[in-house]
Amino acid sequence: MLGSNFLELALVRLAIEELDTGSTAKVSILEGKEPVEVEGRGVGVVDALYTGLLDRYAREYQSLKSIELIGFQVAADIETKKAQAGVDAVGRVTLDVSNSEGRHFSFSDASRSVTSSTARSVLAMVQYFVNAERAFLTLHNARRDALARGREDLVARYTAEMAQVVESTSYAEVIENIRKEIG
Repeated sequence: MLGSNFLELALVRLAIEELDTGSTAKVSILEGKEPVEVEGRGVGVVDALYTGLLDRYAREYQSLKSIELIGFQVAADIETKKAQAGVDAVGRVTLDVSNSEGRHFSFSDASRSVTSSTARSVLAMVQYFVNAERAFLTLHNARRDALARGREDLVARYTAEMAQVVESTSYAEVIENIRKEIG
C-alpha cells in the first residue's frame, strides 16, 4: 500500500558506551538509501537506542509515544557454536511491546552479536509502527478523496482497511491532528 513511502530502516554501524551513569548509543542507519546518524542516552542499551530513535521519529509519528516495553529476552542457540566455549553461538533477541490498547507485538533478530540483534529488533519495532501510521494516513487521505468523488465502494474499502491498521497502535493524536487540519 505504501509503495515508495515505505520506510525501511537498516543498521549500518552501532557504537555503545556504557558507564555507571548510563548508556549512550550512536547508530548509523539507512532510511531507505539515506544515511542517518542517531544518538540516544538511557539506562541501558535498549533504552538508549529507543530514546535516540524516538527523538528522531516521534515528533512526526505520534503513535511511537504510546509503545511500552513489556518483555526483553535473549536466548542462545548453543547448537550453532563454532568454538569449544560456545560464546560465539547465535543469540536471538526478542523485544515485546504493547500499544496503548494493550495489544502485544514481538520483534526479534538473531545473530552472533546480541548487541547488533538488539539494535535491529528496536529498528524493526520503530519501522513497523512508523509504517503503520503512514498506512493509516494514506488510507485516510484515499478515503477522503473517495468521499469527495462519491465512490462509496472505495469509501467502504478504505474504512475497513483503516480499521485493520488501527489495531496496530493508538492514533488518538494523529486523528486529533487530522481534525485540526479539517477544522
